[in-house]
Amino acid sequence: MSAPLLSLQDVEAGFGGRPLFQGVDLSIGAGDRVCLVGRNGSGKSTLLKIAAGLLTPDAGTRIVQARCHVAYVPQEPVVDGYDTIGDFVRAGLRPEHRDALYRADSVMGELGLDPAQPTANLSGGETRRAVLARTLAGEPDVLLLDEPTNHLDLPTIEWLERRLGGFAGALVVISHDRTFLSRLTRSILWLERGVLRRNANAGFAAFEAWSEAALEEEARNRAKLDKLIAQETQWSREGISARRTRNQGRLRRLQGLRAERRDQVALQGSVKLGAERGEVSGRLVIEAHNIRKSFGDRVLLRDFSTTVLRGDRVGIIGPNGAGKSTLVRLLTGEIEPDAGTVKLGTRLTPVYLDQTRSSLDPTLTVWETLVEKGTDHVLVHGQPRHVVGYLEDFLFAPHQARSPVSSLSGGERNRLLLARALARPSNLLVLDEPTNDLDMDTLDVLQETLADYAGTLLLVSHDRDFLDRVVTSTIVLEGDGEAIEYAGGYQDYLTQKAYADRESAAARSASGASGRAPVRGRAMRTAAKLSFQQQRELEALPAVMSAAADEVDRLDALLADPDAYARDPAAFNAGVVQVAAARDALAGFEERWLELETLREATKG
Repeated sequence: MSAPLLSLQDVEAGFGGRPLFQGVDLSIGAGDRVCLVGRNGSGKSTLLKIAAGLLTPDAGTRIVQARCHVAYVPQEPVVDGYDTIGDFVRAGLRPEHRDALYRADSVMGELGLDPAQPTANLSGGETRRAVLARTLAGEPDVLLLDEPTNHLDLPTIEWLERRLGGFAGALVVISHDRTFLSRLTRSILWLERGVLRRNANAGFAAFEAWSEAALEEEARNRAKLDKLIAQETQWSREGISARRTRNQGRLRRLQGLRAERRDQVALQGSVKLGAERGEVSGRLVIEAHNIRKSFGDRVLLRDFSTTVLRGDRVGIIGPNGAGKSTLVRLLTGEIEPDAGTVKLGTRLTPVYLDQTRSSLDPTLTVWETLVEKGTDHVLVHGQPRHVVGYLEDFLFAPHQARSPVSSLSGGERNRLLLARALARPSNLLVLDEPTNDLDMDTLDVLQETLADYAGTLLLVSHDRDFLDRVVTSTIVLEGDGEAIEYAGGYQDYLTQKAYADRESAAARSASGASGRAPVRGRAMRTAAKLSFQQQRELEALPAVMSAAADEVDRLDALLADPDAYARDPAAFNAGVVQVAAARDALAGFEERWLELETLREATKG
């Protein structure tokens, strides 16, 4: 077995007297493909910086093979000190490599970078692409990546996957992008409560099953220890008076067991998210018809139509600059289209979460960000919560409540934005890249929260796995002014697009003899006709919806009586449950009617 290219031995690091990890051993060999997984704040970035040689550990040793080149891409890269992108990228080349300049220009071209573009005022995505170009052109032996997909659009993420798939060196990557990790990694490093575990035989796709098994084994061992402590405590109480001078070793063993139990770091709690529900909106939330939008000669959107109903979860994807944020602003009425119409539904209460975190004031404290000056409670689900307790739901320590926003990490700032957004009553939630800098546990809970959210969701995201788990339809902007809506999430979009492309190719082939231009393929084919059963169901649904609406009105009237609760609290509470079920039933009937009616209209066309 060959010696590792990079190794850490018995490494320890901490901040402010609090250890992040101790006794960490790590070795990276040629060809390794490793994902480094752990919660926000567990020390993943610190460990990667120590491996890169940028931080000195409090204890332990870092060993790198002679002539081994280690490259590191930080979570928040910068390109300071260089006039142009080309200057920055070429400065990272290794002079011993032949054709280095050609390779640098080639990588910049593949990433869509202009070497002559000044480095001043680059966007987050342009900065990250420039740093990736410099790193990859340098052909390192060991590549350390910290959240490399942040601020990248989907085409660039997929390009990076392909490029790293053919990378000859060793790779260690931190990322919240499950799809990215599953496609690239073959072994796992899991940093949890100061301990680094390794699974050298499986990539990230096996992480959840492996980590759950490890935690279950740990829980069994903890239960055995608790039982042993209880037995020893009982013995000490019943027998020590008669044997005070004997078996002192057993007493010392009991104290050791208790010390061991105290030293075990309890499992860190999960983020507790819950979106505050606002007033129920109207059935129709957004209706856009043939909208267009241009800026100068550049057409961002051309003849796009969509209907968003209450409870829909709509994902919006596309390359950077394709107009995703513009489309959101059009659909929410923030800006007017150049042509076409946008109709907003009634009783809408929107809440926005922007990807730039520009709505956070860095001069305020975390406490002041959530509550008005002079108060100490935030209203959540209609109930007052003390601000410190609410922050603990989002994994903030009590002392952080008085910390300035400027002192928070990227993940902490994102959690603070979520805490503020989800505490506000809303029925339309607009999230622009909410997954940046969040750990996977928080992403899981955010996914569950959005699944339970009673309102409507517009989600701009480059996270393919998150889209597949959350959205009911996906609007794709290709960057040429055209937007197409597909049913389902990202994988559903790929499947439908591949089918439409095959249909379009077949149409082009069939029209070749006549020279006629084919019609662009649609996302979904039109059905030939309604079945007999569907036709009968469509005819019966209006009466069913009318009866369901009458039942909702009847229950609402009963609950509107100001004396109803005082007369019979149990009956009132039962009525609350009944009206919620009746509303859900009505919504289901309306959705089915709309589905069949849309299908009927399509067959007529």
